[in-house]
Amino acid sequence: MSHDWLLGSAEEIAARIPNGAKLAIGVDNIGVAMETTRAMIRRGVRDLHLVCVPIAGLQADLLIGAGCVATLETSAITFGEYGVPYRFQDALKSGALKMMDATCPAIYAAMEAGRKDIPFIPLRGLLGSDLVAHRPDWKTIDNPFGKDDPILLLPAIRPDYALIHAPYADRNGNIFIGRRRDFALMAQAAKHGALVTVEEVREVDLMDSEVTAAGALPAIYVEAAAVAEDGAWPLGLDGHYAIDEAHFRRYGELARTADGFGRYLDAFVHQRRQAAE
Repeated sequence: MSHDWLLGSAEEIAARIPNGAKLAIGVDNIGVAMETTRAMIRRGVRDLHLVCVPIAGLQADLLIGAGCVATLETSAITFGEYGVPYRFQDALKSGALKMMDATCPAIYAAMEAGRKDIPFIPLRGLLGSDLVAHRPDWKTIDNPFGKDDPILLLPAIRPDYALIHAPYADRNGNIFIGRRRDFALMAQAAKHGALVTVEEVREVDLMDSEVTAAGALPAIYVEAAAVAEDGAWPLGLDGHYAIDEAHFRRYGELARTADGFGRYLDAFVHQRRQAAE
């Protein structure tokens, strides 16, 4: 069966992303488009605005270290128990990044405003924090329905694209995301929808069943998709493969220095995974 919506590779997905694009990316444990990320680095994309929903890890550190990112909007960059995101830390200290600090509730709220296509959204919990002073795009006003009741307004976040890796697509381009509801938020808030890699395409229709329809991202929110087996590697994909802990730790050791990070790119990005193993 012909799949007109399906591109041939992650390289073609990466080719859709122009310099200066605003991209929504997710946390390390929900399905990260790492093969697309490597393809973006090989292509030499620049001046990206990364929006982490609500935090990120290896994907962001790789893109930052490779010089692809100009602006970072996030509540954290973390590797958890796997080490330190040195490329992020070095870029921040050197002033190579424009940093837009946020919190998890702030990122989610602003993305929700983007999904609803409204210009801003109110949020109360950040009032009185030092963070507000460092975000001139956030505005404190008096509640128009109250009296002496300040409320913070956050501008909507509307990425150009959401980057996603998922278990599979159906024959019509619907994407199975299961419990990964951040993916739906990211794709629906994005101006052009999601750029997706999947492990496989199945000759089924996700919308035929109440069970699978509830876990599907409809094709209307998908700009393009491609098959990339093990496309989240070295991160894991729930129910398919686990994180490659040894590789992740090796990355952490190499990325401690700019020279080591360059050697990592040579071995595992520019020369492709197969050539380096």
